[in-house]
Amino acid sequence: MDRPLILVTNDDGITAPGIRNLVEFMNEIGEVIVVAPNSPQSGKGHAITINSTLSYEEVQLEGPQKDYSCSGTPVDCVKMALDKILPRRPDIVVSGINHGANSSINVIYSGTMSAAVEGGVEGLPSIGFSLLDFSWEADFTQAKEYIQGIVRKTLENPMPKGVVLNVNIPKLSKEEIKGVKICKQANAKWEESFDERVNPHGKKYYWLTGYFNNMDESEDADETALANGYISIVPVKFDMTAYEYMNTLNEVMKFD
Repeated sequence: MDRPLILVTNDDGITAPGIRNLVEFMNEIGEVIVVAPNSPQSGKGHAITINSTLSYEEVQLEGPQKDYSCSGTPVDCVKMALDKILPRRPDIVVSGINHGANSSINVIYSGTMSAAVEGGVEGLPSIGFSLLDFSWEADFTQAKEYIQGIVRKTLENPMPKGVVLNVNIPKLSKEEIKGVKICKQANAKWEESFDERVNPHGKKYYWLTGYFNNMDESEDADETALANGYISIVPVKFDMTAYEYMNTLNEVMKFD
């Protein structure tokens, strides 16, 4: 049987340790082609480049895979890969491994997850992986077997159209990780403010600050699973329609 074609991307940049570890893990499963940003793109969400040109180039990095560095956002990378770079449609899109969490509300800001969502929009099985460790020296190998297992199970058991997986991994040793839990997105948000300062020319400028407020202690929430030592997997839908409100809204919006 032919080895699956795996598209790997991320938002931390093509040389980030997270993606280099993910590429190494994926090389053991299939044929890997990497198309990733040429610079960090964290927090870009589902941004695309429309007011300037895009470019890509093949780069030589360690391993048997092919690596392409793209000037755009994570979503640009997926679009470019599918239209210009890949020899055929990939069997799966794998994004990450992100340096830092993309659990709960972070999923909507995440470039890592937006790249996976773009794969889902194109009808491809797609997974975003994140490790709860921002350090450039983070040990991604602790969860290698779980990451490979999740990818293999997804290849063997195709997801419904319109669903992608958001996988978050606690900052624990291999022995400390208790397993995997299928979760919902926790009810949590960032409580933010802007720190106002003044530059030497008297002009005000601002730094975004804040803290993460988890308001959800339910057993099936991703934040709960992570706090208890489990890898969380949240099936994410990009159809944002509030179906449960449609009938009510029909009544509210009636005009005589």
